[in-house]
This record gives sequence, structure tokens and C-alpha cells, in this order.
Amino acid sequence: MHRLVRPKPLLLILSVIALIALVAAGQYLRLFERAWFNLHTLWQPVNGQSIALDQYQVAVEAQVIVGLDDDVSALTFDPVRKSLFTVTNKNSELIELSLDGQIVRRVSLVGFGDPEAVEFITTDTYVITDERQQRLIKVHLGSNTTFLDAADAEQMTLGVHMSGNKGFEGLAYDSVGKRLFVAKERDPMLIYEVHGFPHYNPEKSYAVHVVNNPKRDAGMFVTDLSSLQYDERSGHLLALSDESRLILELDVDGRPLSTLSLSKGRQGLQKTVPQAEGIAMDDDGTMYLVSEPNLFYVFKKPVQN
Repeated sequence: MHRLVRPKPLLLILSVIALIALVAAGQYLRLFERAWFNLHTLWQPVNGQSIALDQYQVAVEAQVIVGLDDDVSALTFDPVRKSLFTVTNKNSELIELSLDGQIVRRVSLVGFGDPEAVEFITTDTYVITDERQQRLIKVHLGSNTTFLDAADAEQMTLGVHMSGNKGFEGLAYDSVGKRLFVAKERDPMLIYEVHGFPHYNPEKSYAVHVVNNPKRDAGMFVTDLSSLQYDERSGHLLALSDESRLILELDVDGRPLSTLSLSKGRQGLQKTVPQAEGIAMDDDGTMYLVSEPNLFYVFKKPVQN
């Protein structure tokens, strides 16, 4: 009579460890929340106020920015110049790009430390971040400007949750509410709202107020933040995550509404976007994206008949 074979204790232990590891990985990558969101959107009616990122398709994929060898970081649309701006953080420069990804001009950055993000504020006025020192630096860019020196610029340091190079990775500006959104990459991943900087009215007192929204931040099912974009028309905020290969649309209350995947086979992509670093949206809703070291993408929503 054969005795029943019992599973070896070591096999059981290894199975339990593997299961715990899978659950931990899923929790870290926010896979459960992301899966629930995707499932929820299947039967939920489309929000009429949503930008509907899932409808966007790639129009320009992985185009090399000719003449640029350094890593690009961040992206912003200038509605006055009708062009894009990005920064490089090794040989620090502010780079102006045409809407088809060609270099228009290069401006040297002096004393900016580790520039990681740039955001258009108003005509000729931008804010650039120094990631490591958590500085926000307001600059004025004239038509003949060839270099910008941080020592000559209005600036402020937040100095919150200091953690090496996991600092300010993204900026977005609400010109109506006069809010500057500042994304901290991770450890912890946060979005601050800065009121009063940059100072836009010299005749009024200068007071800076910084707030954040823990409920909104906890609801973002991504593991890091690389860039932000504020959509003036809807009042919604777009958050780019390189690690999660996702762009997330948040409504005015911080609730996720739609997503755009940066993985191969999604949105018409032939290959996964390797290291997404910056997003910007123009007046027509066309979305632009840059990826390290020097790749350029364009996403457009098909015209509805």
C-alpha cells in the first residue's frame, strides 16, 4: 500500500514566498488599483468633461531631435511663440523646439544646478526647477537672450521632503487660478500647489502659500512622476509617469478620469516609449512628449465626424 505523498515543506515555503513577492510587487507597481480603474471604465459612461486620453493616437513616434545629444527633461508649450521648450541637465541649456521637433534656439543656463523642468507662465516668462536644491527659478527670455544666470533671477526654495535626486521633476501652471503645480518624483510622490510664485503683480504684497492634496496623490496609481500639464479648458491635470509608462488625467477633485499608455501596441505605438520625461499640450489639444535621451513624439485625437 502506497503512502500518500505530501508536499515537501520547502516547496510550500517557496510557494508562499513567491506569492507574497507577487502581491508586494503588485502593490508597489499599483497594479491592483490600475486594473480596477480599467475595469471600472468598461461599464462607466464616458465623462463629458474628460480629455479622453485613451482616444489619442501617436502621429510622430521616436523622432530623434537632430543636433541634441544630451538628455532632455520636461516640456512646455509657449502659446505666444507657438513653440515648445525643454531643458538639458548635463550641459545645462534651455532648448526651444518647433512643433515638429526641430531645434529653434539654444540658451545656456548658468548657476541652475540640476535643471529638471520648465514651464511657460506668460509672455517671455518661465519657471525652471533645480531638482537637487528644490529651487523654483523665474526667468525672462527675450528674443535676443543667449544665456540665463540664476543669480539674476527671482527664485524660491521649498526645501520639503529633501531626498537626493528625487526632487522636482515636473511643473504645470494654472494662469487663471495663479497656481504653479510642482511634482516631486517619488519618496514620497507628491504634487504641490504653489500660490504667490512667481510674483506677477509688483504692486501687491509678496506672499507664498504652498499646499498639497494627499487624497489626490494617493489616488494616482503610478509609481513616479516625470512631468505635469495643466489643461486650461477643462481644468484637469495630466501626470506623466515614466516607470508606469502612463499619462494620467485627473479632474478638478483629483480623481483619475482617463489614461494614455506609452507601451508597445497601445495608442498606435510600434515600440514602448523608453524613458518619458516631459509632456506638453498645445491650444488644439495636440500632445507632445520627449523621452531621454533625445526622442520626440506627437499624439493626436482623431477628428470626430
